Amino acid sequence: MDAIPYTVHERPDTGLFNAKLGIWLFLSAEVMLFGSLFSSYVLLRIGSPNWPQGASLLNIPLATLNTVVLIASSVTVVLAWASLRMKNLQRCKLYLGLTMLCAFIFLIVKYFEYSAKFAHGLFPATNNFLGIYFTLTGLHALHVAGGIVVMSYLIGPGSKMWRTDPERFTNRIEVAGLYWHFVDLVWIFLFPVLYLL
Repeated sequence: MDAIPYTVHERPDTGLFNAKLGIWLFLSAEVMLFGSLFSSYVLLRIGSPNWPQGASLLNIPLATLNTVVLIASSVTVVLAWASLRMKNLQRCKLYLGLTMLCAFIFLIVKYFEYSAKFAHGLFPATNNFLGIYFTLTGLHALHVAGGIVVMSYLIGPGSKMWRTDPERFTNRIEVAGLYWHFVDLVWIFLFPVLYLL
């Protein structure tokens, strides 16, 4: 028996194993963080008589590409978890690798977007719109980078757990997937709010 209970099976009081309970609590805090930033955006926009349209400053085709890339990564992370349910670690690693590839593509596209803004003299201090744009998208990019770190661990040294405790490792992939879906969901909100409205 594990020294720490409920690492694999659900707790009777919550119906969740420890890691899943932990990720839901973490994601609750993340919802409050991004929710407060979205609220700030709404208040700034309502209070400004000359709020710029995102389409006039931002690159919609690149943001659309990034949206497609992140949606594709949500599919691959589910396939990684499903592969473990079918007892196929190598396929899981393949799908996690594809998810990481999508994350890198997202960050590279974001780099080009930021570079273009800076080349045109558009910085966070230029106006409130760009201030909130860089804050929200920069924070989101940090979350994407965090997901890359987690998936790198799960593909590499973390995958050793598959040999000793496969069910617990599968749970870890599920928890990482929940985090990744949250990252994607935040972008699904950011894209129309910042770029289209």
